[in-house]
Amino acid sequence: MDSLAATSLTGLWDRLTGTQPDPALWVVLATLAAALAVIVPHGPWRISRNAITIAHEGGHGLIALLTGRQLTGIRLHSDTSGLTVSRGKPHGLGMILTAAAGYTAPSLLGLGGAALLATGRITLLLWVATALLVVMLVMIRNAYGVLTVVLTGGAFLLVSWLAGPQVQAAFAYAVVWFLLFGGVRPPFELQLKRSRGGAGDSDADQLSRLTHVPAGLWLFLFHAVTLSSLIGGGRWLLEL
Repeated sequence: MDSLAATSLTGLWDRLTGTQPDPALWVVLATLAAALAVIVPHGPWRISRNAITIAHEGGHGLIALLTGRQLTGIRLHSDTSGLTVSRGKPHGLGMILTAAAGYTAPSLLGLGGAALLATGRITLLLWVATALLVVMLVMIRNAYGVLTVVLTGGAFLLVSWLAGPQVQAAFAYAVVWFLLFGGVRPPFELQLKRSRGGAGDSDADQLSRLTHVPAGLWLFLFHAVTLSSLIGGGRWLLEL
């Protein structure tokens, strides 16, 4: 019995850490086009942006924990806004990093995903994403947030366990392209809102109050991180 369990665990570990063949170039390009199709038009973006919000608030939460703050809850709203609440010093490096993590998280997650795909670790990417969503679910504090995270995590779980290698590859590439391109749009939306006198309590404005650095410079940092991640991740995915 112990030998059977050990064999099963070994097989599971090999499946998790093993590599899978790269998809054909047309699959990579098709998933790129699919990602753009739900990001560029305003209608689909109103729905797909929920996934970017999950990554955004998850970034706040993860960095809060890593910097020693106490994460008390995450809320996701139907208008694609969100709120992450943590306890700790209202100033200092931990608070600054936590505030800066939101707008950069989707793109950095996409960059990390592209690095895994470049080494053929498609299954590992899907399982890591599922694990992160499960951890995040524990901290969600409203019904809509629970629904969106459960649906997103369920999609990853179903593809990880039931889909064949080709479907897994296509799904993984579509997700990473979505994070890379989807991470670029929110900073531009924030810039537009601020130019119209709105979003006075945005992450950039909070960072400005924390550091006495103009909010515009923090917005520039968001643009730099998201665009650099897109360029770097895109090169890995396209094997350039």
